[in-house]
Amino acid sequence: MLNPTTLNSLVLALSAWGGAFLVALWLSLIFWAFRDIRTRTVDNLLRILAVLVVAGLFLPGVVIYYILRPARTLEQEYQQSLEEEALLRAIEEHTQCPGCSRHVEKAWMVCPDCQTRLKKTCHHCAKLMELHWNICPHCGSPAPGMRREGLSMDEALRPSPSDPFNQE
Repeated sequence: MLNPTTLNSLVLALSAWGGAFLVALWLSLIFWAFRDIRTRTVDNLLRILAVLVVAGLFLPGVVIYYILRPARTLEQEYQQSLEEEALLRAIEEHTQCPGCSRHVEKAWMVCPDCQTRLKKTCHHCAKLMELHWNICPHCGSPAPGMRREGLSMDEALRPSPSDPFNQE
């Protein structure tokens, strides 16, 4: 059998190995918590507190940290915000007719379903304008019927071309 000195040295070696394992596990959990919290928040106070909880409480500290840590990483938050922005942009790109709420294209002047007027043409350059615009953004000429500044008497009395949509 084993004599007491051999048994004592075997227990001492196993205890040293177990202690070294626990120290290595403790240090690796502290390092893991530090790296994990860096990916989840930019707040330095939360980073320090997370590392201190894991360092001070060891395995229960890891459980507490795991429960209280932010659910998503900063990268996941960024990706989600990009997805939401893309969805909002896609929703905004689809315009609806104010009359029947059906999908209409941006280049349409009239809704094909309910014949609601969607756009008007510039009397000067014939490009499409929104109905509420008083001046053409393409050529800068005012819409017919709008007050024009700095005109001579001849220019003011000269008839302006009418909107082609209203011609009968």
